[in-house]
Amino acid sequence: MGQGFVVFIGVTHGDTEDQARILARKLAELRVFSDSAGKTNLSILDVQGSALVVSQFTLYANTRRGRRPSFTDAAAPEPAQALVESFRQALESAGVPTASGRFGADMQVTLVNDGPFTLLLETEAH
Repeated sequence: MGQGFVVFIGVTHGDTEDQARILARKLAELRVFSDSAGKTNLSILDVQGSALVVSQFTLYANTRRGRRPSFTDAAAPEPAQALVESFRQALESAGVPTASGRFGADMQVTLVNDGPFTLLLETEAH
């Protein structure tokens, strides 16, 4: 894939297409890549990077009680799949080439985390 983002995206109840578009725009413009002076001043658009979008319902795992995670906070597959695709399309429309796996599949994803950034982006507090 080269330089860019691996985006693990979780969808919960009540998430909307508008939120998906807002997050895609925010991600496209987020300045986390280094410029020639070594400062994080560049966006994925500036470095002409791409993004791998991976649906990850386990981001909404509730582990507060017991020893088995509960996934009731994750959206049902049908609306979640639609919102993940809306996010991916919005990211593409913003100028970021994207790839994605098959929704709900057991995928093996390998990444090299180059730098200090692993971020959680949300449109509002949960």
